[in-house]
Amino acid sequence: MDDLVALALPGRAAVAAAVAPAADLMAARAQMALSLGWHIILACFGVGMPAITLLAEWRGLRTGDPAYRLLARRWGRAMGVLFAVGAVSGTILSFEMGLLWPGLMGVYGEVIGLPFSLEGIAFFIEAIFLGVYLYAWDRLPPRAHLLTGVPIVLAGVSSAFFVVAANAWMQQPTGFRAEHGEIVAVDPWAAMFNPATPPQTVHMILAAFMVAGYGIASVYAVSMLRGRRDRYHRLGLLLPLTVAAIVTPVQIGVGDWAAHFVADNQPVKLAAMEGVFETGRGVPLHLGGVAVDGELRYALEIPYGLSLLAHWDPNAEIAGLNGVPPADRPPVNVVHWAFQIMVGLGMALLALAAWYAVTWWRRRDLPRSPWFLRAAAASGVAAALALEAGWVVTEVGRQPWIVYRVLRTADSVNPAPGLVYGFVLVSAVYVVLTVATVYVLRRMTRDRPVPLAPQEQDVTGFKVV
Repeated sequence: MDDLVALALPGRAAVAAAVAPAADLMAARAQMALSLGWHIILACFGVGMPAITLLAEWRGLRTGDPAYRLLARRWGRAMGVLFAVGAVSGTILSFEMGLLWPGLMGVYGEVIGLPFSLEGIAFFIEAIFLGVYLYAWDRLPPRAHLLTGVPIVLAGVSSAFFVVAANAWMQQPTGFRAEHGEIVAVDPWAAMFNPATPPQTVHMILAAFMVAGYGIASVYAVSMLRGRRDRYHRLGLLLPLTVAAIVTPVQIGVGDWAAHFVADNQPVKLAAMEGVFETGRGVPLHLGGVAVDGELRYALEIPYGLSLLAHWDPNAEIAGLNGVPPADRPPVNVVHWAFQIMVGLGMALLALAAWYAVTWWRRRDLPRSPWFLRAAAASGVAAALALEAGWVVTEVGRQPWIVYRVLRTADSVNPAPGLVYGFVLVSAVYVVLTVATVYVLRRMTRDRPVPLAPQEQDVTGFKVV
């Protein structure tokens, strides 16, 4: 790998590093963080919401319950809005990859271009069938309409896989060789299926189902707290909450798998996640704490915890940050606290899922405590925050490398001046997108379904007023 580091930096990236001002580098990183952080939430609903919507429609066909059909129909409308907005933010991201990071895309585009191309195909499939699904509610037989939603689910999951596989390559670059500053022996399939792809893609796809499930459930939990306890709102809470509750313990296990991968392949990131500065054996697990002057202070320590969790050995050695040159270390407090937030919120969601599961197993009902509904109402925000914190760990923990141990972030940024102004402009665009999206979705949630008289009922049994 050291030979790869020495040879993989072609002249164009070196020029960028020589002339790009520090302010422009920070502006480019901030713009990318804003764009990714904003888009990833919509992407999660694009992955998880179609499956939850189809589950509601299938239950409506199976049971004949019109509330399920109405839920599916309304969630389908929300999917259309979120997909349209996500297409805008995704387009912005695609331009940013080339405009902000020519040192990456201009040199390594042929290596990681395959997953981006496949994601484009999946996007078009999703768009086509989403249009059919929304347009054909009253134009196709119910079972045929249900089947039109299956490609949406498959395309959404596939899109997530391809994009995260490209990011996984940045964590564990494979599929090429560098000779005399040139990229040779390119194998796009090996690049896409790099060692980081399995844990990272599974972790992200499950996170998407959690964000979508808890996010939808939280809307109906708020409505139930406001006194809307009819069957429609009860099912609107139960169905997505059940999906999210089932996924949560699986995600905890996958998260452990991903953490073991980091411990084995990115020891510097692990040291930053846990605030470990001195290399040693039997290293404790840290809860809380702040890194000050090369030391983690005020943390609660669990003896041998990190060595045990990272390597299944209480006496395993953990490499510390003091063995790494300062220029090659990520910002410890950012990574450490992002990791703490992700794990803490994940455990809280696991507790909520367990509370729900135990109560349902005992008496086939939701917990009667209003605190359960309050927790469910907060779960959507908690899941989104855990997702964002996890991506902070993934991306900031890799710094200062944009491609791990191959290409530095500072060496890949666009050397053109004025990136700060681009960041301001894009920030304004996202403010407008946020306001417009929230406004439209709130207008949709204000529509209240009421039962129709038998002689007036359509396939849903409800009208919206």
